[in-house]
Amino acid sequence: MAPLAHMVPAEHRWIELSDGRVTVYGVCPPDQFQRCRIEHRLACPAQPLPDLWPWLTALRGENAREAQRNEPKPSPPPEQWPDAG
Repeated sequence: MAPLAHMVPAEHRWIELSDGRVTVYGVCPPDQFQRCRIEHRLACPAQPLPDLWPWLTALRGENAREAQRNEPKPSPPPEQWPDAG
C-alpha cells in the first residue's frame, strides 16, 4: 500500500529511507507526487478503527471483500452417496 502522501495525515505517513529503514514522513505539505506507506493496522479489515479517512474506509471494505473471495469454499456433498453396504 503506497498512497500519495498528501492523502495521509502527517503522523500516519511513513517513507522508506535509502538504507531500507522506515521513518515517519512529517513534511507538510508533502510533494504532490510523493508516495508513502501506512501501517498495516490502518488498512486491515480485521482491526476495528474509527473512520479516519473515507478512502481508507473504502479500502478496508474492499480488503474484507477480497479476503472473503479468496477463502476456500467447502465442496458441497455429492447428490448421491455411494453404497457402502
